Amino acid sequence: MKLQEIEREEQKKKREQSPKRKSGMQRIVHFEIYTNDPEAVQPFYSDVFGWKFKEFEGGPIEYWLVTTGEETEPGINGGMARPREGQNPGTINTIVVPSVDETIKKIKRSGGDICVPKMAIPKMGWLAYGQDPAGNVFGIMEPDPNAE
Repeated sequence: MKLQEIEREEQKKKREQSPKRKSGMQRIVHFEIYTNDPEAVQPFYSDVFGWKFKEFEGGPIEYWLVTTGEETEPGINGGMARPREGQNPGTINTIVVPSVDETIKKIKRSGGDICVPKMAIPKMGWLAYGQDPAGNVFGIMEPDPNAE
């Protein structure tokens, strides 16, 4: 099975479970490291932490999937990309939500803002980036295998 297929299956399992949590709280399911030179820093994370990188094809930007461990171990996987225009290098956590549209409304009502509007991540779901009133940026993801 290809790494990309494994990653999709892993994300699917997590997305199917997370929005239906009994607590009503939504969990962080993905991280992204934004760096100006992804190819240059990948060996660092591989050497220090043993992480594996695989280029993701078909998305809206150049992107690498990051596998941080076995599915049976605690933790989450993530991604790596170059910062978008106006974005600084750093790390962003993505939270799975039942509805991106409803969560965008909640973010705005609560004093936050949307810095990257809702977009489709093909065969994965709907993604947007928000920021809290202090300016901390985070992603919100609505699972939808039919997203195009």
